Amino acid sequence: MNHPDNSGAAAGIAIEVETHYMEEESFPADERYVFAYTITIRNNGPLPAKLLTRHWVITDGHGKVEEVHGEGVVGEQPHIGPGDYFRYTSGTILKTPVGTMEGSYQMLDDDGQSFDAPIPIFSLTLPHSLH
Repeated sequence: MNHPDNSGAAAGIAIEVETHYMEEESFPADERYVFAYTITIRNNGPLPAKLLTRHWVITDGHGKVEEVHGEGVVGEQPHIGPGDYFRYTSGTILKTPVGTMEGSYQMLDDDGQSFDAPIPIFSLTLPHSLH
């Protein structure tokens, strides 16, 4: 069964995000706020899939948008089997104490179908900065 919109393949990839403010690496006086994020990519679909590239949209508290494109994640292009997952931690630096990230991973399943796995928007915030 062929899915021209690739919704079948993309629906099989679930992405979970945890964030952490890196106080020891941040310097608010210099407008430097460092955040770590841990991503878990789960393959709930029937076919193995390889993560080829990533696309991030990072927005700071002033509304400034930065787009990042690149191969793989943390130097790897993981091949994730059905029922398996890949977890990694990376980071970003903002000039504001709050911001958001969202994007997508470009994947290729073992049948040769490419698809985008959307990364839902998530917040980067200093602890106790939102009242």
